[in-house]
Amino acid sequence: MSIEIANESGVDVDEASIVSAARFALDRMDVSPLAELSVVLVTLDVMEDLHVRWMDLPGPTDVMAFPMDELEPGRRPDAVESSPALLGDIVLCPEFAMGQAHKAGHSLLDELHLLTVHGVLHLLGYDHAEPEEEREMFGLQNRILGEFRDTLAAARKKDAQRSNDDRLLGAAGLDGRSESEPS
Repeated sequence: MSIEIANESGVDVDEASIVSAARFALDRMDVSPLAELSVVLVTLDVMEDLHVRWMDLPGPTDVMAFPMDELEPGRRPDAVESSPALLGDIVLCPEFAMGQAHKAGHSLLDELHLLTVHGVLHLLGYDHAEPEEEREMFGLQNRILGEFRDTLAAARKKDAQRSNDDRLLGAAGLDGRSESEPS
């Protein structure tokens, strides 16, 4: 699975973590490993221009998704084909997302993870225009985000344990270095 990210927003964010959230969502949605995705982080001005031009709505927004091809009813854009599936582009606006993160009481990165998963679901044909669609999409989004956060927490716990183990082994002289090696 190929995921490209370009940060043109001027806001310093953990790009690798955003790619991880996108990859996690695509994996959970059983998207073809041949799929290709682009994530672009933009300024408020660029997002406002896109929002007006493509949605005919005023002002900037947090996330927009641009599928590569029109979806056919009942067919996902990552359906098995002979060539890699070009899912499309997710455009995020970190500056806009900062306000939402603050209001929600979590970090900007948490908000960008949420928006990334939201964008992935849009690329896969999910929408929230109708109440039933909204329940389905947001339920899926919350499940994927919960699993992603649990996976991150487990990885952090494992890393912390490994670090503690290494420190204890080093203190006991059991870190595997010979006495002639510098510490």
